[in-house]
Amino acid sequence: MNKKQVSSTLREYIAQSIIPCYDAFDAAHRRDHVERVIEQSLSLATHYDVDLDMVYCTAAFHDVGLCEGREVHHLVSARMMRADRTLRRWFSEEQIALMAEAVEDHRASSAREPRSLYGRIVAEADRDIEPEKIVLRTIQYGLSHYGSLDEEGHWRRTLSHLKEKYGEGGYMKLWIAESPNAAQLQKLREMIADEKGLKTLFLRIYNEKNRQGVDV
Repeated sequence: MNKKQVSSTLREYIAQSIIPCYDAFDAAHRRDHVERVIEQSLSLATHYDVDLDMVYCTAAFHDVGLCEGREVHHLVSARMMRADRTLRRWFSEEQIALMAEAVEDHRASSAREPRSLYGRIVAEADRDIEPEKIVLRTIQYGLSHYGSLDEEGHWRRTLSHLKEKYGEGGYMKLWIAESPNAAQLQKLREMIADEKGLKTLFLRIYNEKNRQGVDV
């Protein structure tokens, strides 16, 4: 490995200046999400000869552009990374350019394969394919962004999104062979195919969120 551990000063900067940005995002993309993506990215990186500071920083910045909306967040995240002068304490301009590319490429809906190993690592770590959690996050996003929908409308949106993204032939791709995501994706596809069972899960989560009045 090029680096055995992440720089303590970089960790401190990210913890103080970058991670708190996620507290303002929707429930599916808050602090716990970025912390999980960082952890998973570092775990996947152990299989490759990569710079762990770069892996850590790329994972930390990957969704920070949500401050300007979901559709362009990957581009905004990369722009924010390039503009961050403090990162020059740890990285060269070439390294920052490579990390920014990786941030641009992490989005699941991207039609192309990430251009570098850093992009593939963070894209894979961002998948987080735990079937029930995927359903939860889909419902959370719907409640946060489509408040005018009724229960049936949320169910139809949830089912459509799950099929389009995770179903057979869906647009989400996996990039790292050492990741556990492939087995989890198969479980999720089986869940999606069982619409009756999926709707039972949907109703449990949906009604729980409405009953609790959880901030989504």
